[in-house]
Amino acid sequence: MDNNNGKKSSEKLIDNADTTNSDVNKKLLEIRDSIDAIDDQFLQLLSQRAECAEKVAQIKRETGEVDLWFYRPEREAQILNRVTENNPGPLKNERITAIYREIISSCLALEQSIKVAFLGPNGTFSQEASKKHFGHAVETVPMGSIGQVFKEVENGTVDYGVVPIENSTEGVISYTLDVFMHSPLKISGEITLRIHQNLMTVNKDWRTIKRVYSHPQSLAQCRQWLNDNLPNVEQIPVSSNTEAARRAKEDPESGAIAGALAAKIYELDIAYSNIEDSKDNTTRFLVIGKQDVPQSGKDKTTLMISAKNRSGALYHLLAPLAAHGLDMTRIESRPSRNANWEYYFFMDIDGHSSEPNVAKALEELSEESELMRVLGSYPKAVL
Repeated sequence: MDNNNGKKSSEKLIDNADTTNSDVNKKLLEIRDSIDAIDDQFLQLLSQRAECAEKVAQIKRETGEVDLWFYRPEREAQILNRVTENNPGPLKNERITAIYREIISSCLALEQSIKVAFLGPNGTFSQEASKKHFGHAVETVPMGSIGQVFKEVENGTVDYGVVPIENSTEGVISYTLDVFMHSPLKISGEITLRIHQNLMTVNKDWRTIKRVYSHPQSLAQCRQWLNDNLPNVEQIPVSSNTEAARRAKEDPESGAIAGALAAKIYELDIAYSNIEDSKDNTTRFLVIGKQDVPQSGKDKTTLMISAKNRSGALYHLLAPLAAHGLDMTRIESRPSRNANWEYYFFMDIDGHSSEPNVAKALEELSEESELMRVLGSYPKAVL
């Protein structure tokens, strides 16, 4: 009797489980059908967007302009700002931006093939920044130095360049500023990239490694973590994090500090992720090119200024900005190299050079300075 009751209870539980599984499977199938229908609509809309891009390219070519710019930084910034402002969720704005950058990149490739030079080799944060800004439909070309990036853009071998300008923990990249002193190129945009440093190695026990390779700046950004976790390991500075990864691949007793892209290229295991001391570690990059960029609505302007040799020289340079209500977000000085104790100042101010108050301030600045050059007015970085 008891055995029969137990058997009936077991059968009832199985029946209930089958019913539950059936209901779950039915709901999942309905949702998957909805996803398929949405994907079909999305694909049609993507095709329509691509067709619009092709029409834009055709109209531009029919104008017969010599200096024809297919890449429009201000237009892209407007699109990205609009979609993030209208984003209803649940996807975060950062993911929405990444998706739309790839859509824009793929559509732009239908209009024009674009080459972008970056501070190489492949796998550096500069390449990662280039891909973040331009998407994966552009061709990225590694260069051996920041100066070479400028040179290739100037010569027209590539369309644009991406160079680092400052890091939130290690400060300004002085060499980039120095090259601007003698280059005719303009700033077309800016990129901010969160820098995540990783310890990578082929060694199965990372605590037994004897050497760590990395770029000097990356070693500095991970100084505390290295002191706490690998205090007796030799720190060897190399030319790039990618070079560090290459060496770690060939040296089982070593590790490298680099980005995830370098680990992928050299097939290294990431032994410890995000070892940077500052979790807000961010590097700012500049996009350099030859075009003047119109207003996007959220812009900044970068200036290079040489002060007149007089008392209160810096005050006279800052006064026009205050008089016209402009915010200066950054100022750096660099030796002019023309004479001892003469300096150039590099300034970032909010606003576009074509805005009336900015234009008036620049006019007064030109009168107060020995030399003033607008390096570019361009959209502020979007996520």
